[in-house]
Amino acid sequence: MKTTDVAIIGGGIIGASIAMELSARRVCVSLFDRQSPGCEASWAAAGMLSPAPDGLPAIPLIPLARESLRIYPAFVQAVEAASSRSADFERDGAIHLFAGENSPAERDAVVSQYRSLGLAIDPLPIDEARRREPFIGPHISAAAWNPDEARVDPRHLTAAILAAAQNLGARIRHDARIEKILFDANRCTGLALASGEEISAAHVVLAAGSFSGGILGDAAPRIAPTHPVRGQMLALRAKGWQLRHVLRSEHAYLVPRKDGRIIAGSTLEDAGFEKCVTPAGLQSILSAAIEMAPVLASAEIVETWSGLRPGTPDELPLLGPTNIEGLIVATGHYRNGILLAPVTAQLVREWILEGKTSFDASAYSPLRFAP
Repeated sequence: MKTTDVAIIGGGIIGASIAMELSARRVCVSLFDRQSPGCEASWAAAGMLSPAPDGLPAIPLIPLARESLRIYPAFVQAVEAASSRSADFERDGAIHLFAGENSPAERDAVVSQYRSLGLAIDPLPIDEARRREPFIGPHISAAAWNPDEARVDPRHLTAAILAAAQNLGARIRHDARIEKILFDANRCTGLALASGEEISAAHVVLAAGSFSGGILGDAAPRIAPTHPVRGQMLALRAKGWQLRHVLRSEHAYLVPRKDGRIIAGSTLEDAGFEKCVTPAGLQSILSAAIEMAPVLASAEIVETWSGLRPGTPDELPLLGPTNIEGLIVATGHYRNGILLAPVTAQLVREWILEGKTSFDASAYSPLRFAP
């Protein structure tokens, strides 16, 4: 039987970041992914780095999101140094757009809420918004400026993190489907692969996104109650025009890429594990995108795709040790996996090496669903 200090199940940005963080401390790490690492939710993400809540359920996430955004520059620096690859990280703010007769009042309500939550935001005169982004649509009549927000290309970043982890000594296993996690009484002792191979590990980290519940089996409802939430996306290219900032409204968002593409998204669908794009989904995204920037009506659609976000019953992540010794859960990041990767990796490293964390993550404990 092969042995490792830490076995990580899941090779998305969460699992990869944990592998890099631990490997940098000379921990023997093996990461297992059911296919090619980084090809599920991380590959499908838009890459907005915003601690702002997208609804009332997300408000308890703000402290964790702000902490992760705070350490993001140092995280990216470490990734790029260890991988010799660019993560395409940009901290250039975002513009929040409002349309309709009540848009100034709606903008003021958002500004008031964000400030009460400790988030940086300022009303932005619509003329100034159009100076920064000249192609903002005529139906947009109010705007706000989020100066601290950032963006990244998740595909480039995840690939760089995987390369960094491997360069630091982590063993990355492709096409390694997990059959089950191994237990001895109330202790996790390793995992078994579908190939029949068994791996002994002092710690197992479950970071398999929306697939986490299926791996845990009967224990999933009380430790990792995850479910897939489909999000459809598309990439546009408009000749003679390039977006400079993230734009978002109540219905959609636009995220610029360095190669000139504009990422538009996204839907929120309870469609099980069916990963596809639909005419209705793409139409809803395009309608909202064109309202923000009518020039996109004649843009080229260069790519469409969908991804499966790992949702949880309360839309908050599942982070921390469980009531099974040696088993740590790091999943359920829903729409914030890219943003929360740095802080998640830090927390897991502290739980494993120090037995305590420098940030109070008790609100996200997987044991909140245990009877």
